[in-house]
Amino acid sequence: MTKNKSLIAPAIVAGVVFLVIAVIYWVDTAHALPSFFPGHSSAPSSHHHVKHGIAALVVALGCFVFAWFQSGPKTAEPAT
Repeated sequence: MTKNKSLIAPAIVAGVVFLVIAVIYWVDTAHALPSFFPGHSSAPSSHHHVKHGIAALVVALGCFVFAWFQSGPKTAEPAT
C-alpha cells in the first residue's frame, strides 16, 4: 500500500464529520433531522434512525483507521 501523507488530514476531517452525523442520527428524531439527511420525515415522528447512525459510525471508524495506516512509516524495516 502506498502511503500518501496528504490524505491524513482529509481522512480525519471526514471521520469527524461522519462521527457528528452518527450522533445527530442517534439524538434527533426523524422529524428533527435536517431535510437533506436520508430518513428525514416531514410528519411528526418519534422514530430514531439507529441503523443510519451505526453506518455513519462505521464509516467514521474506517476513515480514522485509513488515516492511521497512512501515518505509518513509508517502508518496513528489515528484520534482524
